[in-house]
Amino acid sequence: MRVVSFSLLLIALAACTRAPQPEPQTPLGRAAAFLWKQQAEDGGWHSRTYGLLKSGQSATPFVLDALLKVPAADYQTPQDKVDKAIAFIRSQTNKDGALGMMDPTVPDYPNYSTALAVRALIAAHTPDAQSQVAALIAYLRTQQFTEPNRWHPKDAAYGAWGMGGGRRLPPDTGHVDLSMSRYVIEAFRAAGIGPSDPALKSARTFIERCQNYDPKHPDDLDGGFFFSTTEFDTNKAGHDGNHFRSYGTTTADGILALLAVGADINDTRIVAAARWLTAHHNGIRTPGFEGEAYHRWIQGLAYYYSAASVEAFRALGKGPAPGVAADLQQLQKPDGSWANTENLVKEDDPLIATGFAIRALIESK
Repeated sequence: MRVVSFSLLLIALAACTRAPQPEPQTPLGRAAAFLWKQQAEDGGWHSRTYGLLKSGQSATPFVLDALLKVPAADYQTPQDKVDKAIAFIRSQTNKDGALGMMDPTVPDYPNYSTALAVRALIAAHTPDAQSQVAALIAYLRTQQFTEPNRWHPKDAAYGAWGMGGGRRLPPDTGHVDLSMSRYVIEAFRAAGIGPSDPALKSARTFIERCQNYDPKHPDDLDGGFFFSTTEFDTNKAGHDGNHFRSYGTTTADGILALLAVGADINDTRIVAAARWLTAHHNGIRTPGFEGEAYHRWIQGLAYYYSAASVEAFRALGKGPAPGVAADLQQLQKPDGSWANTENLVKEDDPLIATGFAIRALIESK
């Protein structure tokens, strides 16, 4: 009969009865505690607000990517829960390297999900992250509107990414936007892929087309960004008769995307966009929306704008975006979460609003 020493038994018992983490005191710590409590037994985060997000394929990498950025001083990351989340992400990745396609009849934002999974896997420092990330990046390459999919520079969608799923061939673009493209571009950069990569070179064409800027006449347009070159109705601030109007979330996205594809911080496009963003910024209120028809978007995009604007201000070397952290702290709920009063882009789901708020508060430090 094998005898276990008394000291080893004490160590084992101590591990099993480890003291719980102290109640977090900071807004970030309380937010992290809230989100970790929402993790399901399968390791994923599943929306209780939206059926489309119930699968957890897009919500899980979105939430995990945010939580892995929380400083230990605010909340000590529970490694066992990270491991469960990574296992969930792997279980939901199909043979093509795509997340968000386990139910082919109801895709769960595949390009967005896959791009966020790249970032989460890298941030988690998993032993075999490189091979997993390589498969995800390979899938994302198949989704770009470029020559392998019969798209060419003259096409309005050239260089962009859409929702994902099956390959899109001309003339069928489906949904194409700057936000989705930015997240994929940032996944490429997180994976160590540099600006000289053909995918990022092509992406720059699309990004520049989303900017209200003409390098030959730099003072004629305001320098801000809009959402899509292909779909009129998705440009949320509307059209002034000549151009889609610039607005806050897209301008922050445009700045971050341009920097990610290799634009210098002193590039005239960056300078013009930074001028628009800093002139119009007002805490978490999304700028660029004028008139009663567009008023709801000021609040409707508040949490996305919070995160994107703070990241853009930081990237531009301008420090924390004024007012964002203070506004968020005033709106945090007693349980540590946030939820938008508007449901225009699903920010009424606490998983979404809290994930963006965490990103904003981290970058505001």
